[in-house]
Amino acid sequence: MKAPLPKFIGARVRRREDPDLITGRGLYVSDIPMQGAANMALLRSPYAHADIAGIDTQAALALPGVLAVVTATDVIPCLEKPLPVLSGTAVGEYELLANPPNYPLRQDRVYCVGDPVAAVLAEDPYTAQDALDAISVDYQPRPALASLDRARADGAVQLHDSAPGNRAFQWTHSSGQPEEAMAQAEVVVELKARIQRLLPTAMEPRTVMASHDSESDKLTVWSSTQVPHMLRGDLSEMLGIPSEQIRVVAPEVGGGFGAKVNPYPEEVLAAWMAKRHGRTVRWTASRSEDYLTTSHGRAQQAVLRLAADGQGRLSAADVQVTADCGALYTRLTPIVAPLTCQMINGCYHIPNLRARAQGIFTNKLGTEPYRGSGRPEASLLIERAMDMLAAKLKMDPVQLRRRNFIQPDQFPYKTGLGMNYDSGEYEKALDKALQLADYDELRREQVQRRQEGGRLLGIGVACYVEICGFGPFEMGSVQVQANGKATVLTGTSPHGQGHHTSWAQIAAETLQIPMEDIVVRHGDTDVVRQGVGTFGSRSAPVGGSAILQSAETGRPGRRGPDRSGIPGSSRRPRRSRSASAGRGAGSTSRTGS
Repeated sequence: MKAPLPKFIGARVRRREDPDLITGRGLYVSDIPMQGAANMALLRSPYAHADIAGIDTQAALALPGVLAVVTATDVIPCLEKPLPVLSGTAVGEYELLANPPNYPLRQDRVYCVGDPVAAVLAEDPYTAQDALDAISVDYQPRPALASLDRARADGAVQLHDSAPGNRAFQWTHSSGQPEEAMAQAEVVVELKARIQRLLPTAMEPRTVMASHDSESDKLTVWSSTQVPHMLRGDLSEMLGIPSEQIRVVAPEVGGGFGAKVNPYPEEVLAAWMAKRHGRTVRWTASRSEDYLTTSHGRAQQAVLRLAADGQGRLSAADVQVTADCGALYTRLTPIVAPLTCQMINGCYHIPNLRARAQGIFTNKLGTEPYRGSGRPEASLLIERAMDMLAAKLKMDPVQLRRRNFIQPDQFPYKTGLGMNYDSGEYEKALDKALQLADYDELRREQVQRRQEGGRLLGIGVACYVEICGFGPFEMGSVQVQANGKATVLTGTSPHGQGHHTSWAQIAAETLQIPMEDIVVRHGDTDVVRQGVGTFGSRSAPVGGSAILQSAETGRPGRRGPDRSGIPGSSRRPRRSRSASAGRGAGSTSRTGS
């Protein structure tokens, strides 16, 4: 009888990356030694909204150790285009009403506190800070729009000439007959919600270093980014440099959570200055600077109306989401609110649906996907509305949810708002949770406490459906050497998730070789030529599947994408000849041909 093959996937193993990370041997961007590197610092606006009447940099330039002081008039003419913005959805009527250009430095006006107006390059960080203090800016303050309500009010200050009423974008989609269903419903509840603006706070603030080799004309950028390959493409397009002349390296990254998917002004400025001045350029945000300048999350207001019959069977939903876009778009600002709308079904069958999303410009920092990006917002809305409906019907909230779950035999299930659900057994998962919590006993205790007085007991119930595994493809390659050892190349990169261990487990079990004989390489566009990145809960379902597929077949996979329901999916990323692809929950992955 043959002995069973060793198991690595699901086995209890030591994380390979931990010794370096917990002993301080991990190499983050700020740890990379670079002889003769200069330091960049940015002067930022103290005003939320003001015109720039003039900038005097002469005193700063005269300081010993200052190499350069630049403003927008120096930088913008050297750029091919502003920072990128993606928009559009696979379903619904989408219109980007305005797209004011977002350049690395502000020229005539600042739009939020922290807006960059000048950049200094100096021999050391202390001289750079002194130079910032020596720059004189003539600000002429303007009224600021600090809230959605003020920005939408009649007669509000208009931030951009191209955006009347401060309206940024709009999206609508519907299915069935929502208005008729609402009018005929026996019970209707209305939820008004404010989902607060959040500050992503990774352990490692954003940081970048750039160096230019004049002999090879090669630009190398080290950045704490989640998407090194995207950043390479962004720098290529903005700086007008062929992508093969740019190398981007994401070494250890101390957390991302979606906030490091953007290309940021500092990355562009560091690269531009490195090439212009022939010096390696460093910039690292202070913690307070990181709060001011790293894209924020959430910042939505919503109204959800939910209709049902007297037995609690849902008949219609109508949702309107308004997003605080901040003053200027970042890469994905315009697609988060539509995604909130598209996920409003949650786990429930709702035959008639109407959803509307709009974006409004305010004098704040731009918002981006953060920690779930639209899906947690949608779950809050539908689950709170279900509780309100249960209370109005005097029905147990668990019973109401059971009555409206999408049933296992309905899968694959396409919602009225364009999302494809591949599978689900929601009642089974709920039953398990109720059993573990001893729900019936909790309800008895709740009644008893109300009768006896004293401290009350609250019981919350929520059911959550997630979309993850965003495609359309990811690079994954397993290369076996003559000595039997293997190298894994992946387009995803870890920010604390343990990919070195997980990817080695996949290759070790598939190839049946020891984990210690497997090296995982990532985050360097010269080593891994193509890739997408780490975001949207995609690393294991897409990146991990690509590695599995390559280990099984020894060649790239060939699977087509399912882009339905994915915001921004009409824009197809570059395809890779070397990419292997895996299928993820809620989307399909693709390799190029």
